[in-house]
Amino acid sequence: METVTETVKENPMRSIKLAKVTVHIGVGKSGEMLEKARKVLEDLTGQKPCTRQAKRSVKDFGIREGEPIACLTTLRGEKADAFIKRGFEAASNSLKRSCFDENGNFAFGVKEHIEIPGTKYQPEVGIFGMDIIGTLERPGYRVKRRRIRPSRIGKKHRVTRDEAIKFVTEKFGIQVREA
Repeated sequence: METVTETVKENPMRSIKLAKVTVHIGVGKSGEMLEKARKVLEDLTGQKPCTRQAKRSVKDFGIREGEPIACLTTLRGEKADAFIKRGFEAASNSLKRSCFDENGNFAFGVKEHIEIPGTKYQPEVGIFGMDIIGTLERPGYRVKRRRIRPSRIGKKHRVTRDEAIKFVTEKFGIQVREA
């Protein structure tokens, strides 16, 4: 079984990197709770979060279309690496195989933000759960996002589930369990 570093020596375009980490807190209603969630997210990440609106109305939950109900922030580079390590510690350094999708992305939840190392409980703010999503990519993915002449990424160049699991276990020391 090859390691990630052996593959890079053969072809540097096959190397995998952590492109971004998205941290999402869904509150379900606007107002004071959303502002507290924004404060928690800003304290955890050091970046100003943006709000997300409801896509449709749900009468049973009292949600109207267009009402702000969640906040998120995107981390890249060293900030992303540092935060994802803290997030993995909150998830006890293990993930289920089902946390990885077929495109090499992974996502896991943290039930209480105070489980993340370096976070203290503030009674006036409360406790929030969050989703942490990691996106993995190879060099060359820019052609998909560029403004002029965007193109598709070939099937062989995409990050697969097994490659993503291998990368996460080698780089972050995470155990991936079946169930």
